[in-house]
Amino acid sequence: MHSPVSHRYCNLAVLAVLFAGAAGRLCAQQPAPAVPSQGPSLTVDRDPVRSPDAEAPKLPVVRKEGEGYVLHADVEEVDLNCTVLDGNRQVPDLKKENFQVFEDGVRQSIISFQHSDLPVSIALVVDNSGSMSRKRPSVNKSTLDLIAASNPQDEAFVVNFSDEAIIDQDFTSDVNKLREGLSHIEARGGTALYDAVAASADKLATDAKHPKQVIILITDGDDNASTLHLDQTIRRVQQLSGPVIYTIGLLFGDEDMSRSDVKEARHALEALSTETGGIAFFPKNIEQIDEIAAEVARDIRNQYTLGYHSTRPSTDQSFRRVEATAEGKGRGKLIVRTRTGYYPVARGAKKPAALEVR
Repeated sequence: MHSPVSHRYCNLAVLAVLFAGAAGRLCAQQPAPAVPSQGPSLTVDRDPVRSPDAEAPKLPVVRKEGEGYVLHADVEEVDLNCTVLDGNRQVPDLKKENFQVFEDGVRQSIISFQHSDLPVSIALVVDNSGSMSRKRPSVNKSTLDLIAASNPQDEAFVVNFSDEAIIDQDFTSDVNKLREGLSHIEARGGTALYDAVAASADKLATDAKHPKQVIILITDGDDNASTLHLDQTIRRVQQLSGPVIYTIGLLFGDEDMSRSDVKEARHALEALSTETGGIAFFPKNIEQIDEIAAEVARDIRNQYTLGYHSTRPSTDQSFRRVEATAEGKGRGKLIVRTRTGYYPVARGAKKPAALEVR
């Protein structure tokens, strides 16, 4: 004989099934909500190159300014990629105890330390505007030389941008595929530099295999077509605890650029690099790009990575300014180059809309 409790559970189960079916019919009758436009985006121009038996990658994403970001599970864990210089020479033999890290002036306890050639995820973001047509062959060669001089486990994707940013090669370690992506030269339109950088940083945050990330930005002019401003672009990268940005400004030989335009372009590229811990280069001629590419490759491969837990509560979402210092026995004052700060990212923040795929 069945107990009253058994009958009660059976009745509840039947009601649950009936309710679920009715809810499903109601949902099916409702129109799908419209998806709003979500700011600067990357357009995919070629099929993804990941192996078909690999785990399906997430779509690259972009965000409106002011919306949430998803990056770290632990918002109090901060990693700093640091380049240490004694004059113009890199310092290769420091230990954990040689470093100090400060957040808003308060010393932090370094909990992790690495000085090894870590694999990197790289965004190659190259100006495809009309003024670049004669410079692109040399730029492409130097860019590929940089990849060839990098860690074999590195992965990279190619973004060509003019008034829009296009992924001409998705993540790969195959230099031949990167060469093909860089060869898609249209040389037209304006220069939406800030939008291209922000969207590339978003893609790195969502699709990259490696936590160490870099943007290599090559352009010959100032931005004249972006929806974002310079400060908004820097803020977005900082909110992502995002990539180190190396910029190469080919600001020579363009008679259409006024002195003020050149000054503004130089300021923007220096700000993007300085705020993220990278370097801005301004070659005097096209022949110097090879030397610069080699220097960027060396810089990426010889960094120290310091990790710490912030002493500030994760509920405080304001900007946190960071400084790293180093001392070495028998050396003068050492220069430590790293990002200037970051915005903590709360767990469970809203996911942004997916990229448009062409």
